[in-house]
Amino acid sequence: MRDEEKDQRVRPGWPRLALGALSGALAGFAALAVAEVVAAAVRPQSSPVIAVGGASIDATPASVKDWAIRHFGTDDKLVLQLGILTLLAVLALVLGALAVRFRRVGAAGVLLFGVIGAAAAVSRPDSSSFTDALPSVVGAVAGALLLYVLVGRLTAPARVKAAQSGTGSEEAAGSACAGWDRRGFVLAAASAAAASAAVGAVGRSLNASHGKDAIASRNNVVLPNPGSPAQPVPKRAGLRIDGISSFVTANKDFYRVDTALVVPKVDATAWRLRIHGKGVRRAVSYSFDDLLQRELIERDITVTCVSNEVGGPYVGNARWTGVRLADLLAECEVKPPSKGGRADQLVSRSVDGMTIGSPVEDVMDGRDAMLALGMNGEPLPFAHGFPVRMVVPGLYGFVSACKWIEDIELTTFDSYDPYWVKRGWARKAPIKTESRIDTPKPFARPKAGTVMVAGVAWAQHRGIDKVEVRIDEGPWQQAHLAAEDTHDTWRQWSLPWKATKGGHTLTVRATDRTGTVQTDKRIRTIPDGASGWHSVVVTVE
Repeated sequence: MRDEEKDQRVRPGWPRLALGALSGALAGFAALAVAEVVAAAVRPQSSPVIAVGGASIDATPASVKDWAIRHFGTDDKLVLQLGILTLLAVLALVLGALAVRFRRVGAAGVLLFGVIGAAAAVSRPDSSSFTDALPSVVGAVAGALLLYVLVGRLTAPARVKAAQSGTGSEEAAGSACAGWDRRGFVLAAASAAAASAAVGAVGRSLNASHGKDAIASRNNVVLPNPGSPAQPVPKRAGLRIDGISSFVTANKDFYRVDTALVVPKVDATAWRLRIHGKGVRRAVSYSFDDLLQRELIERDITVTCVSNEVGGPYVGNARWTGVRLADLLAECEVKPPSKGGRADQLVSRSVDGMTIGSPVEDVMDGRDAMLALGMNGEPLPFAHGFPVRMVVPGLYGFVSACKWIEDIELTTFDSYDPYWVKRGWARKAPIKTESRIDTPKPFARPKAGTVMVAGVAWAQHRGIDKVEVRIDEGPWQQAHLAAEDTHDTWRQWSLPWKATKGGHTLTVRATDRTGTVQTDKRIRTIPDGASGWHSVVVTVE
């Protein structure tokens, strides 16, 4: 390499460094756009952002996940993806600036990220082919080539000018900095940006249309009348109080907590469920139509996420329609451990690779554990598990509520740890007795006089017997309970409070039908659910 070229590479000048960074950003944009199109041809989950995001979720400590859910709620996945894109943008800027001095190194850096994305894609639990690596690889190659070309517009003319000067002085280097191919760079950069935007739009459109067969299959589902319908909800189960949670949670308002960055869209006509494992006479496979043709049950069941903090929103009540899980297991000659069964754990697997372990004893003890096909009178929404999910009253979702289920294996707790257990959560997790104040809201400023304090309480599979409210450090006052639907649903409560001016702390606790009083001991969600009394602070004016 000539001395003038070496000098030019050592002192590229800030204008060219900035343009190099811009080149890196454009290369990153192009890489993601191309990867999006290729992912549409392979499967949306193979997109590098989705694959790396999924791998990040799996590698994140349970306490960090819990923090993310607590602070970002159901937007935690969006925050994660935005974080990944931000990090990629910063790295692309750095690689672009680096490429001004070391052109091949910058391009190689882009290829390295393609390798990382490819490795993440093929290592996902739901990956079944090395074709999942294609989006990351093809996108990285496109990005690396673009970066190499754009940086070439910044460096080649400068080197020529430096060589012609016949000197290695700073004056020659400065002249060389000013001699880059402006017109060529601008045309190349603008063309790359426009092409990447067009390709990205096509990719997003193709991915959005992915799963059209699944959408059509859901639209064609007609749920038969259940052979065992739910009883009508008692008229007095829902209190007419402003601010209290609706007794039945609408599908659109139902909480969603899972690890899927892309909601799986499963074609019900192609879906199959396999039941196999210890104690199963022979492996059995069911189609969606097989389940529809069986006797369906309909039940009102409140489900709760283990990530629900005291007073949190991750609890909801719906009318579920499905097939008794115990009946399917019994037909496979599965027995609970109490009756000599060989398996004590039921491991359910979803189409995205999630594994959830449930106690066989619980799903076969007579409770209305089911493979749900419907939710509030319609086929399951995709976000809540269409075509089939598990619902087990009395157990937190992480040990029962497998969405998009496709496999059930009978095994033992000693021989297999499912997804959440590997990350520090409990193997067994019955829902704790809890209560929540819905109104007044924290830091509300009600007027002096009668203020209605109201909320919900739940202790699924045991039922709520009593709810009490305490004002400041005063005595506990028994609240009015709304009518009970079933012991598997939450129960609304209310207390008229003669509010006096000033600041006050309102606290609630519940007692379940076993006589267990909700504990005041504050415990975080890990490993088996939060506990403690819910309180709100208000200022009465």
